[in-house]
Amino acid sequence: MRKMIGLLLCLGSLGLWAAAARAQSSVASLAPPVPAKASAQVLRPIDPRWQSSLEAFAAADRLHAPRTGGVLFVGSSSIRLWDGLEQAFGGSADAAAEAPAIIIKRGFGGSRLADVADYLDRLVLPYKPRLVVVYAGDNDLAEGRSPRQVLQSFESLVEEVQRALPDTRIAYVSIKPSPLRESLMARIRETNALIHDYAAATPGLDYIDIHTPMLDPDGRPRAELFRSDRLHLNEAGYALWKTVISEHLGAPARAPSTAALHAGP
Repeated sequence: MRKMIGLLLCLGSLGLWAAAARAQSSVASLAPPVPAKASAQVLRPIDPRWQSSLEAFAAADRLHAPRTGGVLFVGSSSIRLWDGLEQAFGGSADAAAEAPAIIIKRGFGGSRLADVADYLDRLVLPYKPRLVVVYAGDNDLAEGRSPRQVLQSFESLVEEVQRALPDTRIAYVSIKPSPLRESLMARIRETNALIHDYAAATPGLDYIDIHTPMLDPDGRPRAELFRSDRLHLNEAGYALWKTVISEHLGAPARAPSTAALHAGP
């Protein structure tokens, strides 16, 4: 009899434990789910060639972060060496100052279009600009990349920006003709034509032709627009760029014909 009573008590305890477990499970199912913690953004490691430039941009942003919704100029030394770029388009070189326009300058000398595409998470996306003005590509060609490879770098840039910032427009400034790189003229024209056609067929893109007005009547680079190194622009060269680019900072501009881009000397 005692064994029977003990067995019944044991079974009763197991029943109470199972009922409690079911009750806890029911309560847990009614509780709101705990949100998962957002993973921190992982930035691409910096190539040592660009480390000082990219770290300088980050330091400037920590000191005075630019407002969003502006116009971002990004690219190689033609952007970096443009003294007064911000003021030329109604902005200020001081990110903390109030200005009619938000103009951000992010040029790093020697860079290729491939590098700009690689570091969009540092150079473009944090600023959430309404317009990105890109100048790069001639260093790619000078280092032996093909026009098709330069186009692929631009396509990669466009796809990532449009995925992250679908309302942001992108304007590509055509590769300039310089006296130092006159031997690359045929490849420069081919690259410009490829990007022109891609921009014409892709919503949200503009193509800015600075190549044509930088040619003399014989179709050669205008030497008076360049510094003594025959590669980088002087004051007259940047004045021409300002005139041409200004027309594209508002409404999208009409691109030149493909035939004009392919025309040689």
